[in-house]
Amino acid sequence: MDANRTLTPVLDLRHLRLELDGRSILDDVSLAVREGEHLAIVGPNGAGKTCLLKCVNRILRGWRGMISVHGVSIAAYSQRELGRLVAYVPQVGGRPAPFTARETVLMARYPHLTPFASPGLRDQRYAEDALALTGIGALADRTMDTLSGGERQKVFLAAALAQDARLLLLDEPTTFLDPRHRDDFRRVLRTVNRRKGVTVVEVTHDLNCAVLDADRIFALKDGRAAFCGPPDQFLVRDVLFRVFDRTFLTVNHPTTGQPVILPEVGEP
Repeated sequence: MDANRTLTPVLDLRHLRLELDGRSILDDVSLAVREGEHLAIVGPNGAGKTCLLKCVNRILRGWRGMISVHGVSIAAYSQRELGRLVAYVPQVGGRPAPFTARETVLMARYPHLTPFASPGLRDQRYAEDALALTGIGALADRTMDTLSGGERQKVFLAAALAQDARLLLLDEPTTFLDPRHRDDFRRVLRTVNRRKGVTVVEVTHDLNCAVLDADRIFALKDGRAAFCGPPDQFLVRDVLFRVFDRTFLTVNHPTTGQPVILPEVGEP
C-alpha cells in the first residue's frame, strides 16, 4: 500500500460550518477518518449528523470550511468521480420509485459508465454479487414500492456496495430493521469493513452497535463536536451526560466485555 495514502485521511473535515434558514447546523466541526476505519457518528436528534453526511456527499451546499476525500477537495471532483470514491446509504423515506430491486442496484453503477452507456456484464456481476452479499437475491425482481422499509434499506445497501466505492456513508441504516435483519445488516457491514477494507462512516442512534462495531465514536451535540475517541471511553457517565444530558445504566457485554447500555426500569 502507498505509504503516502495511509497517512492521508480518506475523509478530512476542517472547520466545517453550515447554516440553514438562518440557523447554525454545524459549527466548526473538524474530523479526520482513516483508511479502513469504521467510525460511528452519534448524538441527540437535531445535532447535525445527517447534515454532515449530506455535506460530504454534496447533497447540501453552502457550507464553509474544507471537505476533502483522499486529500482532494470534493469541489474538484465531478459527480462521477466522487461517486467512484464515496457511496451513500440514505434514510428510507419518500415514495419508492417504480423500479425493481435489481434495477435500483444496477443504477448505482453509473459512476463507472460513460454518458449514455448501458450497464455491461461487469456491472451486472457487481449488482448480482451485492444482492447476494446482502441476502436479498429473492427480492431482486420485486419493485421497490412492494418492499417494506427494512427491505428497501437492504436494497440501498446493496446499491452502495455495487457502486464499489472505498468510502461508505450510512445514515441510520438499521432504523427499520427487526433484530434478526439488523444483525444480518451489521454482519455485512463488518464483512466489507474488516475483510474488504472499505472505510465506513455511519450515523446511528444505536449506541450499543456503535460501541461493538466501530473503531471510533464521534459525537455531535448542537452542531459541535462533543466527543471523539475509542468506544470504551464513550460509554462512561460523564461523557454520556455531556452528549445526551442524562445518565444511562451500563453493564459489560458477556462476550466482548465492552460496556453496553440497558434500558432503565422503574417508576414512570
